[in-house]
Amino acid sequence: MQQHFRDAATKGYLKIMVGQDDLHYNPYENAGKPYTVAWNRGEAQRLVVDETEHTIGKNQMALLVVEQDFTFDRPEDITAYQFNREFYCIVDHDKEVSCVGFIFYGLPSPMIIELDEAEIRSFDLLHQVFLEEFANYDTIQGEMLRMLLKRLIIKVTRIAKEQHLQEELPSQEYDLLREFNLLVEKNFRQYHQVQDYAGLLFKSPKTLSNLFKKAGAKSPLKIIQERISLEAKRLLRYTDKDVAEIGYDLGFVESSHFSRFFKKMEGMSPGAFRKG
Repeated sequence: MQQHFRDAATKGYLKIMVGQDDLHYNPYENAGKPYTVAWNRGEAQRLVVDETEHTIGKNQMALLVVEQDFTFDRPEDITAYQFNREFYCIVDHDKEVSCVGFIFYGLPSPMIIELDEAEIRSFDLLHQVFLEEFANYDTIQGEMLRMLLKRLIIKVTRIAKEQHLQEELPSQEYDLLREFNLLVEKNFRQYHQVQDYAGLLFKSPKTLSNLFKKAGAKSPLKIIQERISLEAKRLLRYTDKDVAEIGYDLGFVESSHFSRFFKKMEGMSPGAFRKG
Protein backbone atom coordinates (compact mmCIF):
# COMPACT_ATOMS: atom_id res chain seq x y z
CA MET A 1 0.00 0.00 0.00
CA GLN A 2 1.28 3.46 -0.87
CA GLN A 3 -0.18 6.90 -0.18
CA HIS A 4 1.31 9.85 -2.01
CA PHE A 5 0.80 13.60 -1.67
CA ARG A 6 2.49 15.99 -4.08
CA ASP A 7 2.37 19.78 -4.18
CA ALA A 8 2.64 20.84 -7.81
CA ALA A 9 3.62 24.40 -6.89
CA THR A 10 6.56 23.57 -4.62
CA LYS A 11 7.33 20.03 -5.89
CA GLY A 12 7.12 18.91 -2.29
CA TYR A 13 5.94 15.39 -1.57
CA LEU A 14 5.12 13.00 1.25
CA LYS A 15 4.79 9.25 0.78
CA ILE A 16 3.71 6.53 3.18
CA MET A 17 4.63 3.03 2.07
CA VAL A 18 3.50 -0.15 3.81
CA GLY A 19 4.70 -3.56 2.67
CA GLN A 20 6.34 -2.28 -0.51
CA ASP A 21 8.79 -4.91 -1.73
CA ASP A 22 10.71 -2.34 -3.79
CA LEU A 23 11.52 0.03 -0.92
CA HIS A 24 15.08 1.23 -1.40
CA TYR A 25 16.94 4.36 -2.37
CA ASN A 26 19.93 4.97 -4.58
CA PRO A 27 20.92 8.60 -5.12
CA TYR A 28 21.99 7.95 -8.72
CA GLU A 29 18.98 5.87 -9.72
CA ASN A 30 16.08 7.42 -7.80
CA ALA A 31 14.74 10.93 -8.05
CA GLY A 32 13.43 13.07 -5.24
CA LYS A 33 16.17 12.88 -2.59
CA PRO A 34 13.97 11.83 0.33
CA TYR A 35 14.39 11.75 4.06
CA THR A 36 13.08 8.40 5.32
CA VAL A 37 11.68 7.23 8.65
CA ALA A 38 11.54 3.44 8.31
CA TRP A 39 9.65 1.38 10.92
CA ASN A 40 10.37 -2.35 10.96
CA ARG A 41 7.14 -4.13 11.91
CA GLY A 42 8.55 -7.64 11.40
CA GLU A 43 11.40 -9.60 12.93
CA ALA A 44 14.97 -8.30 12.96
CA GLN A 45 16.47 -7.87 9.53
CA ARG A 46 19.52 -6.52 7.75
CA LEU A 47 19.66 -2.90 6.63
CA VAL A 48 22.51 -1.89 4.33
CA VAL A 49 23.29 1.83 4.31
CA ASP A 50 26.08 3.13 2.08
CA GLU A 51 27.58 -0.37 1.83
CA THR A 52 27.64 -0.83 5.64
CA GLU A 53 25.46 -3.52 7.24
CA HIS A 54 23.24 -2.76 10.22
CA THR A 55 20.56 -4.73 12.03
CA ILE A 56 17.14 -3.19 12.58
CA GLY A 57 15.08 -5.10 15.12
CA LYS A 58 11.35 -5.57 15.43
CA ASN A 59 9.61 -2.26 16.17
CA GLN A 60 12.76 -0.26 15.65
CA MET A 61 12.93 2.80 13.41
CA ALA A 62 15.84 3.76 11.14
CA LEU A 63 16.26 7.46 10.33
CA LEU A 64 17.77 7.86 6.89
CA VAL A 65 18.94 11.09 5.33
CA VAL A 66 19.15 12.52 1.84
CA GLU A 67 21.81 10.85 -0.34
CA GLN A 68 22.07 7.68 1.75
CA ASP A 69 21.92 4.56 -0.39
CA PHE A 70 19.88 1.94 1.48
CA THR A 71 18.23 -1.45 1.07
CA PHE A 72 16.32 -3.75 3.44
CA ASP A 73 16.42 -7.54 3.30
CA ARG A 74 12.62 -7.65 3.83
CA PRO A 75 11.19 -4.31 2.72
CA GLU A 76 7.69 -5.82 2.86
CA ASP A 77 7.94 -5.60 6.68
CA ILE A 78 8.68 -1.87 6.63
CA THR A 79 6.32 1.04 7.14
CA ALA A 80 8.13 4.03 5.66
CA TYR A 81 7.48 7.76 5.72
CA GLN A 82 9.37 9.58 2.97
CA PHE A 83 9.44 13.29 2.27
CA ASN A 84 11.64 15.87 0.59
CA ARG A 85 12.91 19.28 1.65
CA GLU A 86 10.31 21.07 -0.42
CA PHE A 87 7.49 19.44 1.56
CA TYR A 88 8.74 19.83 5.11
CA CYS A 89 12.05 21.58 5.47
CA ILE A 90 10.75 25.11 5.41
CA VAL A 91 11.30 24.83 9.16
CA ASP A 92 15.11 24.56 9.01
CA HIS A 93 15.33 27.30 11.62
CA ASP A 94 14.04 24.82 14.19
CA LYS A 95 17.15 22.74 14.91
CA GLU A 96 15.35 20.17 17.03
CA VAL A 97 12.84 18.97 14.44
CA SER A 98 14.06 20.26 11.09
CA CYS A 99 15.74 18.48 8.19
CA VAL A 100 19.07 19.46 9.74
CA GLY A 101 17.98 18.27 13.18
CA PHE A 102 19.28 15.76 15.71
CA ILE A 103 17.72 12.62 14.24
CA PHE A 104 19.13 13.18 10.75
CA TYR A 105 22.60 14.62 11.35
CA GLY A 106 23.41 13.50 14.88
CA LEU A 107 25.39 10.43 15.87
CA PRO A 108 25.29 7.56 15.17
CA SER A 109 24.39 7.60 11.50
CA PRO A 110 22.09 6.07 10.55
CA MET A 111 20.31 6.56 13.85
CA ILE A 112 18.14 3.63 14.95
CA ILE A 113 15.63 3.91 17.80
CA GLU A 114 13.61 1.28 19.65
CA LEU A 115 9.92 1.66 20.48
CA ASP A 116 8.31 0.33 23.65
CA GLU A 117 4.70 -0.89 23.81
CA ALA A 118 3.24 2.52 24.66
CA GLU A 119 5.18 4.16 21.84
CA ILE A 120 4.05 1.49 19.38
CA ARG A 121 0.42 2.22 20.24
CA SER A 122 1.02 5.95 19.90
CA PHE A 123 2.66 5.61 16.48
CA ASP A 124 -0.09 3.24 15.34
CA LEU A 125 -2.71 5.88 16.20
CA LEU A 126 -0.73 8.59 14.42
CA HIS A 127 -0.41 6.36 11.37
CA GLN A 128 -4.20 5.99 11.22
CA VAL A 129 -4.60 9.76 11.34
CA PHE A 130 -2.15 10.05 8.45
CA LEU A 131 -4.22 7.61 6.40
CA GLU A 132 -7.45 9.46 7.19
CA GLU A 133 -5.91 12.75 6.08
CA PHE A 134 -4.71 11.25 2.79
CA ALA A 135 -8.41 10.68 2.00
CA ASN A 136 -9.23 14.40 2.36
CA TYR A 137 -8.70 16.06 -1.00
CA ASP A 138 -9.07 19.72 -0.12
CA THR A 139 -6.98 22.89 -0.12
CA ILE A 140 -5.58 22.38 3.36
CA GLN A 141 -4.62 18.72 2.98
CA GLY A 142 -0.94 19.55 2.47
CA GLU A 143 -0.78 21.70 5.59
CA MET A 144 -2.51 19.03 7.67
CA LEU A 145 -0.08 16.36 6.45
CA ARG A 146 2.84 18.66 7.21
CA MET A 147 1.56 19.14 10.77
CA LEU A 148 1.24 15.37 11.22
CA LEU A 149 4.74 14.83 9.87
CA LYS A 150 6.11 17.39 12.32
CA ARG A 151 4.34 15.54 15.12
CA LEU A 152 5.95 12.28 13.95
CA ILE A 153 9.39 13.91 13.89
CA ILE A 154 8.92 15.48 17.33
CA LYS A 155 7.97 12.08 18.79
CA VAL A 156 10.93 10.38 17.11
CA THR A 157 13.31 13.14 18.25
CA ARG A 158 12.25 12.79 21.89
CA ILE A 159 12.88 9.03 21.82
CA ALA A 160 16.18 9.42 19.95
CA LYS A 161 17.51 11.96 22.44
CA GLU A 162 16.68 9.65 25.35
CA GLN A 163 18.40 6.70 23.67
CA HIS A 164 21.37 8.35 21.94
CA LEU A 165 22.25 11.65 23.57
CA GLN A 166 25.19 11.08 25.88
CA GLU A 167 24.64 12.63 29.29
CA GLU A 168 28.25 13.75 29.57
CA LEU A 169 28.03 15.69 26.31
CA PRO A 170 26.37 19.13 26.69
CA SER A 171 23.72 19.99 24.11
CA GLN A 172 25.84 22.77 22.59
CA GLU A 173 28.66 20.30 21.97
CA TYR A 174 26.28 17.82 20.39
CA ASP A 175 24.94 20.63 18.20
CA LEU A 176 28.51 21.25 17.06
CA LEU A 177 28.89 17.59 16.04
CA ARG A 178 25.63 17.80 14.12
CA GLU A 179 26.63 21.04 12.41
CA PHE A 180 29.99 19.52 11.39
CA ASN A 181 28.26 16.50 9.84
CA LEU A 182 25.87 18.76 7.97
CA LEU A 183 28.69 20.96 6.67
CA VAL A 184 30.59 17.91 5.44
CA GLU A 185 27.52 16.72 3.54
CA LYS A 186 27.15 20.10 1.89
CA ASN A 187 30.82 20.83 1.17
CA PHE A 188 32.84 17.60 0.86
CA ARG A 189 33.41 18.18 -2.86
CA GLN A 190 35.08 21.50 -2.12
CA TYR A 191 36.66 21.18 1.33
CA HIS A 192 38.85 18.19 2.23
CA GLN A 193 40.63 19.32 5.40
CA VAL A 194 39.48 19.60 9.01
CA GLN A 195 40.70 23.18 9.21
CA ASP A 196 38.28 24.14 6.43
CA TYR A 197 35.32 23.06 8.53
CA ALA A 198 36.83 24.36 11.76
CA GLY A 199 36.94 27.80 10.13
CA LEU A 200 33.30 27.58 9.10
CA LEU A 201 32.40 26.68 12.69
CA PHE A 202 34.71 29.28 14.24
CA LYS A 203 36.55 26.56 16.15
CA SER A 204 40.08 25.20 16.05
CA PRO A 205 40.82 21.82 14.41
CA LYS A 206 42.08 20.58 17.78
CA THR A 207 38.77 21.52 19.44
CA LEU A 208 36.84 19.52 16.84
CA SER A 209 39.14 16.50 17.13
CA ASN A 210 38.89 16.49 20.93
CA LEU A 211 35.11 16.80 20.78
CA PHE A 212 34.70 13.83 18.41
CA LYS A 213 37.05 11.79 20.60
CA LYS A 214 34.99 12.70 23.68
CA ALA A 215 31.83 11.55 21.87
CA GLY A 216 33.45 8.23 20.91
CA ALA A 217 33.01 9.05 17.22
CA LYS A 218 35.29 8.77 14.20
CA SER A 219 37.81 11.57 13.79
CA PRO A 220 36.71 14.62 11.78
CA LEU A 221 39.28 13.85 9.09
CA LYS A 222 38.06 10.26 8.75
CA ILE A 223 34.45 11.46 8.39
CA ILE A 224 35.48 13.84 5.58
CA GLN A 225 37.60 11.25 3.79
CA GLU A 226 34.97 8.50 4.04
CA ARG A 227 32.31 10.83 2.59
CA ILE A 228 34.55 11.69 -0.38
CA SER A 229 35.38 8.01 -0.93
CA LEU A 230 31.72 7.02 -0.72
CA GLU A 231 30.77 9.54 -3.40
CA ALA A 232 33.66 8.37 -5.57
CA LYS A 233 32.41 4.77 -5.37
CA ARG A 234 28.90 5.84 -6.29
CA LEU A 235 30.13 7.81 -9.30
CA LEU A 236 32.32 4.93 -10.44
CA ARG A 237 29.51 2.41 -10.06
CA TYR A 238 26.49 4.33 -11.31
CA THR A 239 27.82 6.81 -13.89
CA ASP A 240 29.88 6.68 -17.07
CA LYS A 241 32.18 9.52 -16.05
CA ASP A 242 35.88 8.78 -16.48
CA VAL A 243 38.25 8.73 -13.50
CA ALA A 244 39.69 12.18 -14.20
CA GLU A 245 36.22 13.73 -14.40
CA ILE A 246 35.14 12.07 -11.16
CA GLY A 247 38.27 13.32 -9.43
CA TYR A 248 37.61 16.85 -10.66
CA ASP A 249 33.97 16.65 -9.49
CA LEU A 250 35.25 15.74 -6.03
CA GLY A 251 37.71 18.62 -5.79
CA PHE A 252 40.95 16.97 -6.95
CA VAL A 253 42.87 19.17 -9.38
CA GLU A 254 45.04 16.29 -10.57
CA SER A 255 43.67 12.88 -11.51
CA SER A 256 46.74 11.25 -9.95
CA HIS A 257 45.92 12.85 -6.58
CA PHE A 258 42.41 11.40 -6.71
CA SER A 259 43.71 7.95 -7.68
CA ARG A 260 46.19 7.93 -4.78
CA PHE A 261 43.50 9.03 -2.36
CA PHE A 262 41.06 6.37 -3.58
CA LYS A 263 43.66 3.59 -3.41
CA LYS A 264 44.60 4.61 0.13
CA MET A 265 40.94 4.53 1.19
CA GLU A 266 39.72 1.45 -0.70
CA GLY A 267 42.85 -0.62 -1.30
CA MET A 268 42.51 -0.55 -5.08
CA SER A 269 42.61 1.90 -7.97
CA PRO A 270 39.43 3.59 -9.21
CA GLY A 271 39.69 1.61 -12.44
CA ALA A 272 39.94 -1.71 -10.60
CA PHE A 273 36.97 -0.81 -8.43
CA ARG A 274 34.86 -0.02 -11.51
CA LYS A 275 35.79 -3.30 -13.18
CA GLY A 276 35.08 -5.26 -10.03
